[in-house]
Amino acid sequence: MEKLDMESMDMTKNIREVLKDLFPGCVSEDGIDFSKLKQELSNEIIDDKKEKYELTWPGKKESIVDANTTTKDTLIPLYSKSVNFENTKNVYIEGDNLEALKLLQESYLNKIKCIYIDPPYNTGKNLIYKNDYSTDLKESLEKQGLIDENGIKLSTNTETNGRFHSDWLSMMYSRIKLARNLLSDDGAIFISIDDNELKNLLNICDEIFGSSNFVANIIWQMRYSVSNDVQWFSSNTENIIIYAKNKTIWHPNQEARTDEMNSSYKNPDNDPRGPWASVAAQAKSGGQSLKYPIMTPSGKEVYPPEGRYWAYSQETYKKLLDDNRIYFSSPESRPRVKKFLSEVKNGKTPQTLWTFDMVGHTQDAKRELDKLMEASTFETPKPTKLINKILQLGTNPDSNDIVLDFFSGSATTAHAVMQLNADDGGNRQFILIQIPELVDNNSNTFKAGYKNICELGEERIRRAGKKINEESKADIDYGFRVYKVDTSNMKDVYYKPSEVNQMNLLDYLSNIKEDRTPEDLLTQVILDLGLTLDLKIEEKTILNNQVYYVEDNSLVACFDDQVDINIIDEISKCNPMRVVFKDVSFKTDKDKINLEERIKKLSPETEISIL
Repeated sequence: MEKLDMESMDMTKNIREVLKDLFPGCVSEDGIDFSKLKQELSNEIIDDKKEKYELTWPGKKESIVDANTTTKDTLIPLYSKSVNFENTKNVYIEGDNLEALKLLQESYLNKIKCIYIDPPYNTGKNLIYKNDYSTDLKESLEKQGLIDENGIKLSTNTETNGRFHSDWLSMMYSRIKLARNLLSDDGAIFISIDDNELKNLLNICDEIFGSSNFVANIIWQMRYSVSNDVQWFSSNTENIIIYAKNKTIWHPNQEARTDEMNSSYKNPDNDPRGPWASVAAQAKSGGQSLKYPIMTPSGKEVYPPEGRYWAYSQETYKKLLDDNRIYFSSPESRPRVKKFLSEVKNGKTPQTLWTFDMVGHTQDAKRELDKLMEASTFETPKPTKLINKILQLGTNPDSNDIVLDFFSGSATTAHAVMQLNADDGGNRQFILIQIPELVDNNSNTFKAGYKNICELGEERIRRAGKKINEESKADIDYGFRVYKVDTSNMKDVYYKPSEVNQMNLLDYLSNIKEDRTPEDLLTQVILDLGLTLDLKIEEKTILNNQVYYVEDNSLVACFDDQVDINIIDEISKCNPMRVVFKDVSFKTDKDKINLEERIKKLSPETEISIL
């Protein structure tokens, strides 16, 4: 019978195991010999003091440790804030995204198809998420990011801060490092950023993803009006950089062809192959064999223009002529080649310039949000059209693709996912993460009735889902499950049993905190076992015990203090993959042994675990 560790995945342990297989001489019980490892990875003698090209900053090593350190935190379900919790596949997480990303590592490893984030731009006004959390936090509000360890609202990263760039880089590095683990091999990340940190962001993404997996830097025309109060240039554009997990596998979907693009295709000669357009039969380069004469309909011989060549050999040209694919605009003109619309790709290759008329601008976005919320709220949302375009390029409608946004702000990404699903009948899912950052008491958001960003984002999703449903009547998922990052459900004795003594033994009759519900425990078990947060949960009463079935037989759990071991006969009927009970649910070790033996007899493939 296995005891669950109730911690997030230990990434460094996994990496050490891989290194041990690849380079056994570099890993021992004392740890990794990095000097040997460097030498193993080089064809030249390594001098650790040699200068090399790299991006570094004060705090970089700490940010790597932050990403690799496990967490004992968990997610607590918030049913009152959720919509259609029982059936929805969508997830909204309140809390610091560093801890949330750690909690998702095992359940969503290599499962996210598309990540979009709009992080703080480091303008001196934006919140910088702090990573130096202690493991034993005094208040859950502190862990959620509402206040720091001194009870003070998290501050902005002002330009007077001596680590202005370093703090921002450390924040981004650890989070993007964790995000990469979640991407599927055919997935990609899209990151919005202004010019302030563009260079640094590209450098850390090159390091995390590999420079060979850089795809593009999209220039978005976010504003059409000119700011005359700036000193140098009016900034009318932002960047959206794209990195693939594996560029050899990931390719953007083609954009839809427009009526304007297709309008140039005609069929003046009633060709049975349908509408066509003509292209020049010339090339910029070639050899003397591609300067042969061609006879026009008038009988005149023509050659390619000076400095150019025919695009086809004489043999190929004759085949095109015989196939009625050569077109002369006049009796003495040079030949052109027919390109049929039926042979053209269904879409067009996306471009790196996105104008405001294509994907909207900031004023569009604010008007859209204000109208939906019936009040002036968030000042800097992104247009749903912009995110919609990203989703069209990076996801497929019928593959249950998961979209992750861990700086979700006003929840534009969730709005866009639902809207696109309604438009094309898709089944995309979203996971949003947002720290419950307090809003200023004088802000429009506060005046509209929202104390923090999460309250605004969640209400936007509710309203957007209702609006899309009313307008489209599309049968899609409009719900979302809300969770919050909180401290572990388990008491310290669970993780540090050696620290228990006779004086406090009575305090630990149960290793589970008194204020935690069975649903709280179930969520932590789901994450600990690497199951996803969107699975169907069914509650049944068996012999007066409360039993949870997750995705039919993926997991069966009972967290009652007293368990009738006869329920095993009923539970075993579905041949569950995993069964979990509390350690204190059984009066004696004999009961636990009997339970284990009974399950092995009735359902031999079932794994048994206890809390």
